[in-house]
Amino acid sequence: MTLYRGTVVDTPVSPFDGGELRVEEDGGVLVRDGAILARGSFAAVRDAHPDEPVDNLRGGIVVPGFVDTHVHYPQVRIIGGLGMPLLEWLDRRALPEEARLADDDYAAGVATDFVGALTRAGTTSALVFGSHFPGAVDRLFEESARVGLRVTAGLVVSDRVLRPDLLVSPETAYAESVRLAQRWHGAAGGRLRYAVTPRFSLSCTDAMLQACGSAVTAVPGVFFTSHVNENAAEIAAVEADFGASYGESYDRHGLLARRSVLAHNVHPTDAELDLLAARGTAISHCPTSNSALGSGLFPMRRHLERGVRFALGTDVGGGMTFSLLREALQAYLVQQCLGEQRTPLSAAHLLHLATAAGADALDLPEVGDLSVGKRFDAVWLRPRDGSTLDVAASNAGDVEDALGTYFALAGSADVAGVFVDGQRVVG
Repeated sequence: MTLYRGTVVDTPVSPFDGGELRVEEDGGVLVRDGAILARGSFAAVRDAHPDEPVDNLRGGIVVPGFVDTHVHYPQVRIIGGLGMPLLEWLDRRALPEEARLADDDYAAGVATDFVGALTRAGTTSALVFGSHFPGAVDRLFEESARVGLRVTAGLVVSDRVLRPDLLVSPETAYAESVRLAQRWHGAAGGRLRYAVTPRFSLSCTDAMLQACGSAVTAVPGVFFTSHVNENAAEIAAVEADFGASYGESYDRHGLLARRSVLAHNVHPTDAELDLLAARGTAISHCPTSNSALGSGLFPMRRHLERGVRFALGTDVGGGMTFSLLREALQAYLVQQCLGEQRTPLSAAHLLHLATAAGADALDLPEVGDLSVGKRFDAVWLRPRDGSTLDVAASNAGDVEDALGTYFALAGSADVAGVFVDGQRVVG
């Protein structure tokens, strides 16, 4: 067993539902075989377990591991394409790079870059948009297993619109998706899971989306993920092609359910929000990408009012950072720009969106907060001595004020330690 000592901060009850930040300023978390056995003041836990070794995580804060609900593995090397809307950005920047992952050796290098970036940012669980190539998907899962992250991912499939080397038939998409799901879903002690992944309705025929629905049914427990209502031109094209709303294009094939996560949803209709709520489908809010690509401002209030679950996604490489600290800050800034339609967000809301809300969206009840019985997935944030963050956090009025300072100023460089299942993977 190991007793971790530090300032422990989490949100076991959503602040959107009246929950508050839970804090132990000099806290103790006792962990055995990756599970949290006790939590409280360090003095109390130490008195009850006087002989256990202590891992000192003081000099910062300890929060649950971050959960990224939408991030693109093939795009780690093309972050930073500015000045283009979504469809132009895909054609000119993202898709040419994604085609390079047909080479398994190249894909292995990308997987190393990608998983390393996630871990250094403090991300311990992620729903990853995979590759169009089965070999590249294998490389992603292999690297995730080696490092120890919780990763849900799958083969990206399309049968129209995209460049020809990224297209497959619905029959091939079904066969390869099921084969990969049977190999990887539940692997690495359950840390790896499979997600059926059509790129988006725009690049899929009804036959392809039906094949995806069949793949979801073929392997019980797998996830479904794609994009929805990101860009006005994209939405208009989908509605013209399917004669239905973007959300309905998935639902007609049984693809919206509790284990479904759709990225963006910047421009939903009320009927689509009601549909998502009824199906239990979660939305990945990607504010940095939405801003960078000029897609729009996320209507958080409407999602809350209609009962649609949502969490944060970085959407690298449309997004500009792997850090959910930076993504949460952008979510805050976006809401501040919405005037009467804004949702006021506190530091507690931001921590919840980056941790517990993501765990809920990805159906990971064993993580998301640092309660007894949960797995010890955690991040130790510690400012560099003399940095602006160090100065500001040291002068904060209380821990919640300090947490706000971390969201305002911290990034991957301030991640001093990362733990998954009680194993230190960074630091």
